[in-house]
Amino acid sequence: MEEKNQKKFIVTAEILASHSQRFLNLLMDYIAQLFLFIIAFSIAAVIAESNGNKDFMGNFVKNDIAQYTFVTCIALFYYNVFEIFFARTVGKFITQTIVVDENGEKPNHEQILVRTLCRLIPFEIFSFLGMPCRGWHDSISKTYVVNKILLEEKKKQFYSL
Repeated sequence: MEEKNQKKFIVTAEILASHSQRFLNLLMDYIAQLFLFIIAFSIAAVIAESNGNKDFMGNFVKNDIAQYTFVTCIALFYYNVFEIFFARTVGKFITQTIVVDENGEKPNHEQILVRTLCRLIPFEIFSFLGMPCRGWHDSISKTYVVNKILLEEKKKQFYSL
């Protein structure tokens, strides 16, 4: 039985992912989304052409709204699926970082959804220019991207006291 007054672990700045880790996450995640885009677009093109739309590619290239919508859907799908199920994206697996809530636990589905939607805020990428290294999609959703190994060490130390 858990005590009511049991202290909870709180994420501190010392375990936050660095700017370089966050940049690598961004880069690796864009590459992963590009592969996902190619697969999804290829499937859509095959389906469209099998249904008689012989100029699917030409129509898509001319339609900015369709392009933006398709790319946005890929990004929303990518981040939601990876972060809801694993609390990590491809980039985070590579850099050994993980998304957590303020107590160092896996965020709930609502936090991940808010986090993902906040990535669509124009110029959101510039929110990483300050210190500590947290973007708007982190602060608005009350999530943190931390070094996974440091998190595990700090939580082990905290709970062993």
